[in-house]
Amino acid sequence: MGCKLSRALSRDQDLGKKEKDLNEPPAPPPPDPRLPLNARQKFNIAKSWKGISRALEPTGVYMFLELFENNSELLGFFNKFKQYRTRDEQAESLELAEHATIVMNSIDEGIKAMDNVDFFFDLLHQIGASHRKIPGFQKEYFWKIEQPFLEAVRLTLGDRYTDNMDNIYRITIKFLIETVIRGYELAEEREPNDNVKKDSNSTEGNSSKAAKGS
Repeated sequence: MGCKLSRALSRDQDLGKKEKDLNEPPAPPPPDPRLPLNARQKFNIAKSWKGISRALEPTGVYMFLELFENNSELLGFFNKFKQYRTRDEQAESLELAEHATIVMNSIDEGIKAMDNVDFFFDLLHQIGASHRKIPGFQKEYFWKIEQPFLEAVRLTLGDRYTDNMDNIYRITIKFLIETVIRGYELAEEREPNDNVKKDSNSTEGNSSKAAKGS
């Protein structure tokens, strides 16, 4: 009888375990090894970022206000609102709000693209490359947005911005900036080849004109 009871208890435990396994959500798949976040951190930022996605414009405006507060020299790169020198003027600027929203949409797209890392890299490399075309812009300037971004996210999330989330957001923004800078560098590396092609095309064009004229 004792053996029968033991087998019955064992069978009930196995059934209970199976039911529990069915009720529990599946473990998240391991993230791409190129990401600096583990599966739990990636899940947490995806969940937390929803609060930012609903407030992209005010978060972005505050981020730029913080940026210009300590880096007023960067205002010269923004022709649409570089005339606004005070924080109050900047806060009221529709042009600044529009640009802040564009930047936050890019960050939003980047964070959401971490499920597709190849697309993530392509997206942020393009953003970095586009800044190579801005006269006088240096890749080191990208780092100046790091702290303003963290301050803006902290303000938007309030009590939801825990020490754990602070650590995750720091890892994330560092990774985003590094990837954007890499895009800037790749564009910089391509420039000598692009110039050679232009010179070659120009030479060919002049030769063709000369041939026609002779």
